[in-house]
Amino acid sequence: MEYINIFIKSAFIDNMVFTFFFGMCSYLAVSKTVKTATGLGAAVIFVLLITVPVNYLLETYVLKEGALWWLDGEGETYFAKQDLSFLSFIMFIAVIASIVQLVEMLVEKFSPALYGALGIFLPLIAVNCAILGASLFMQQKQFANIGEATVYGLGSGFGWFLAIVLIAAIREKIKYSHIPGPLKGVGMAFILTGLMGLAFLGFLGFEL
Repeated sequence: MEYINIFIKSAFIDNMVFTFFFGMCSYLAVSKTVKTATGLGAAVIFVLLITVPVNYLLETYVLKEGALWWLDGEGETYFAKQDLSFLSFIMFIAVIASIVQLVEMLVEKFSPALYGALGIFLPLIAVNCAILGASLFMQQKQFANIGEATVYGLGSGFGWFLAIVLIAAIREKIKYSHIPGPLKGVGMAFILTGLMGLAFLGFLGFEL
């Protein structure tokens, strides 16, 4: 039940796009078609599903104060006193960059068309603030175990996937609609994002 609550809250209530407006550059640029939006959204889910639990392990067993207790011998407390939390940003970004590189190679090998359609925005997942944001929120929430951290990563990725696919579907639908010139393109995307953010406020309080 706790896992379900974490998933629902991370995907709908604390949605990375509609609540925190994280990852907006890729969200707006790649949401012109459902196909490319689906591909990038799936890549974000994969990256978050791996990076959040890996960063949780780093935080728990290496970075936070007292995390290195397992290196001490019997009766020793030298490593247990160390606090490496100041390295969190560097370590988290290193993990994210490594996983994004893996995703880029996999997409290029198995789906060259999608790789070409996503262009520069695929490697830019490494600097997508939604990815780093999920790891930092994980650190802040202090989950009890790696299972909860993994579910949080999955829920956050699904929420971002849902946001970009929804906006892409709407943008495809209104592509040939009569829209005032100044609002075409990104202008209308911002308006739609704001309206969808208001709609997602309806999920507040929806916890099991």
